[in-house]
Amino acid sequence: MPNMKHFVTLALLSLAIPLFAQDSKPANLKSVLLMELRETHNDKQWFVPANVAVAGLTAEQASWKDGKGNHSVGQLAYHLVFWNTRALAQLKHQPVDKFSGNNDETFDNFNAKQWDDMVKQLDQVLTDLEKSVESADDATLAKWAPTIGRISMHNAYHIGEIVMVRKEQGSWNPENGVK
Repeated sequence: MPNMKHFVTLALLSLAIPLFAQDSKPANLKSVLLMELRETHNDKQWFVPANVAVAGLTAEQASWKDGKGNHSVGQLAYHLVFWNTRALAQLKHQPVDKFSGNNDETFDNFNAKQWDDMVKQLDQVLTDLEKSVESADDATLAKWAPTIGRISMHNAYHIGEIVMVRKEQGSWNPENGVK
């Protein structure tokens, strides 16, 4: 019986093969993982990437909440930085800060004074994830694949929330990808 890592690897490759066939480039695990990371970072393809989603916001706009209990763009960006930084450290076998396990804390530590730095940190951690995948050997990639896939899905989910908050706020330019 095949193990779960092999199944996930094959599933990721089978989903991406039609996409790569359009470009006539052979797909492999590294190229699929990099595609997922880049398209949720700064490569605008089927949906808005993180860098586009947070671009052009003031600290005041990033702090805005709809009054219905939803997170601000700043809180969502803080959450992405928290989890991406933690995941990258774990992949690289580096120490991570203690965490209480309360996910609310991964949103609630944002304040407007952090906004410009938060945008830079988000870009940097996503760049660092891509560089780690680029330099990893095949055995390492096979181990990392499920985590990288989840990171990309998690990022895409919250990027969608960022765009929705901005649309509700009136700060989203539909020319950036979502009408």
